[in-house]
Amino acid sequence: MLRPVPIPGLFITGTDTEVGKTVVAGAIADWFKRRGFRVGVCKPAATGCVRRREGLVSEDAEFLAHCADADAPLDVICPQRFAEPLAPAIAAERAGKPLDWPAIDRALGEIVAQSDVLIVEGVGGIMVPMDDRHTVRDIARWLGLPTVVVARPGLGTINHTLLTVNALREAKVPVAGVVINRYPTDIASIAEETNLRAVEKWGKVPLLTVVPNETPGGLRLPPGIVAAIDRVDWERLARAIAPYPS
Repeated sequence: MLRPVPIPGLFITGTDTEVGKTVVAGAIADWFKRRGFRVGVCKPAATGCVRRREGLVSEDAEFLAHCADADAPLDVICPQRFAEPLAPAIAAERAGKPLDWPAIDRALGEIVAQSDVLIVEGVGGIMVPMDDRHTVRDIARWLGLPTVVVARPGLGTINHTLLTVNALREAKVPVAGVVINRYPTDIASIAEETNLRAVEKWGKVPLLTVVPNETPGGLRLPPGIVAAIDRVDWERLARAIAPYPS
């Protein structure tokens, strides 16, 4: 349904909705921007969009565009937008507007053509249905990008993270590693302290970085988040697997 991405890139997914995928994706895009890359960002579909004079707008796409200093318009960065905060398959059905896969493919092609690196953010968790036959995992598989899993730090995250990683591996999607987001550095519980290495041990997956529990001020990234993202060589990960010349 979607063509493989021919440039370096990363696909950002999460163990669930509201784990902070957009902040992590935006911070990674900012990392590349600060190093002189032309950064393309894309959120193929979004729900819970806000209605403005120009139509439905994804606030996640706005944040990604700002972090990347992207040239593409918002309706290209997020080509499929729905008002109700539901899984895309359900939101599309209720809106009477089937998901337009060719529109997503065209948008990705347009973004790739003017970018050195691509950051794609999924919607919800990896098994969220996009239509009657496909899930977010299919998008990750089609695009062929190394995938970053964003997870919560607290109780339950071992199970959620390992299920997500295993689901990706079953579909032969390359897993770049896990980012623990919203970590309470000052008041971490025993579960939050021990979950970090447990995810690595039982998931046999790299723990890339731990992002503190800081809230962006509007479209600005807090310094703690920037510092956490700066601990990782994202270029190396983006170039690790994709089929393009080095």
